[in-house]
Parts: sequence; C-alpha cells; structure tokens
Amino acid sequence: MFWVMIMTIIVALSFVIIAVAMIAIAVFVSRAVRTVNRLEERVEPLLERVTALSDQGKQIAAQGKEIAEQVSVMSGYLSTAIMHFSESASLIRDEVRELKQLVGETSVTTREKVQLVSRTVDEASTQFSNTTEFIRAKVMEPARELAAIMAGFRRGLEVLLAPAPKPINQTYTDEEMFIG
Repeated sequence: MFWVMIMTIIVALSFVIIAVAMIAIAVFVSRAVRTVNRLEERVEPLLERVTALSDQGKQIAAQGKEIAEQVSVMSGYLSTAIMHFSESASLIRDEVRELKQLVGETSVTTREKVQLVSRTVDEASTQFSNTTEFIRAKVMEPARELAAIMAGFRRGLEVLLAPAPKPINQTYTDEEMFIG
C-alpha cells in the first residue's frame, strides 16, 4: 500500500507538473499572439507606404515614357539620348517591380538615371555644337575662300582685259588729272 500511495503521489505530482507546464505554454502562446498582433499593427503602415511608393513609381515610369516620346522627335544627333533613356525607363520599370523589397534604394537609382539622361542630353547638345562648328569649318570657310579667290580672279581678268592706258606724251584734261 505504501508503494501504491507513493505511485499515486507521483502520478498526482506528474499531473500537477503537466498542468503547470500547459499553463506556462498557454501564457507563452498568449504572449506570442500579442507580439504577432503588435507586429502586424506596425507592419500595416509600412505596407501602405510601400503601396504609395509603388504608385509613385508607376507615375515616374509613365512620366519617363512621355519624356521618351518627346525626345524621339529630336534629330539624329539625339538618338543616343533616346537609347539611354529607354534603357533608363526599362531599369525604372524593373525597379518598380522590386519596390516592395528595395524601398530604400529607389530614390538613389532614380537620381542616377536622371543624371544619366542629363549627361546624355548634354552630350547630344555638345555633338550638335560640334557638328555646327564642323559645318562652319568645312562648308562656310571654304565657300568664303572660294568667293575670295573668284573675286581675285575677276579682278585679275579686269586688269588683263582693261583698255590700254594712254601714252605719257598725250595731254590730259583737267578732270583726268584730278586725283580725288
């Protein structure tokens, strides 16, 4: 009977320990649930911000597309600018797709692409200026030189074809002697 009683006490103690462990597990689960709920409340505004940033990214992509259409109207000297801008627009679209993961890097990438477009437009402007200078140097300058040569040639022909001067022993009238 003594052993039965000890076994009963051990079984009772086991049940009490199991009950205490279950209460402890319930408390830990309750705390975990509260922590998850607080985390969910904190994440909800972040998701809203990500959605807003995604919309802004779409607007940026749409504006980039409009700019690309305006740039395509420019002359052949701006074709490199159009190529770089479409690459930029493509990169921007790729960044918008990854926006939920890369929220912090979007503004940096956009700035870089705007600088790339700015550099490309500057390069195109420089190429346009260089082309204008080239045309001036290779077309206008030779045309002026040719005009000067032709004027000299004309003057030479006038001298060669001019009437012979009067002999020195011939008298001149007063008007012919006047040097004005």
